[in-house]
Amino acid sequence: MGLIVDSSVITAAERRGDNVTQLLKQVVAATGDQRAVLSSVGLTELVHGIHRAKSAQARTSRESFVRELLNDVEVYPYTKETALLAGKIDGEQQGRGITIPFGDLLIGATALEVGYSMLTVNVRHFRLIPGLTVVQL
Repeated sequence: MGLIVDSSVITAAERRGDNVTQLLKQVVAATGDQRAVLSSVGLTELVHGIHRAKSAQARTSRESFVRELLNDVEVYPYTKETALLAGKIDGEQQGRGITIPFGDLLIGATALEVGYSMLTVNVRHFRLIPGLTVVQL
């Protein structure tokens, strides 16, 4: 069993001034000793945040946090199988009038594909994905 850690969890920790060790201890305290990983789409969101920083200091801080995180946390790829699953989920949900933000759809499909739960600060969008176990931090 494991967890895909949403970028919202990482962003919240970085904004609080936590370091990666503190973040990972918080994840274990909240969810037990499960394998915590990132999705490649979540990593893209984090890198996007680095380059949107309003100051060089914020950019450097965010980049340092992400680099440290990548030393401790594996990144799961977005695969062909994940793409097929995401397309199915999106088509079915939109057919029901439910729109899932694209990034969250791809991250949630990654979690489903590998049989992991989704750990997030913001559960709203992930709960729209059928079959996905969502854990709020």
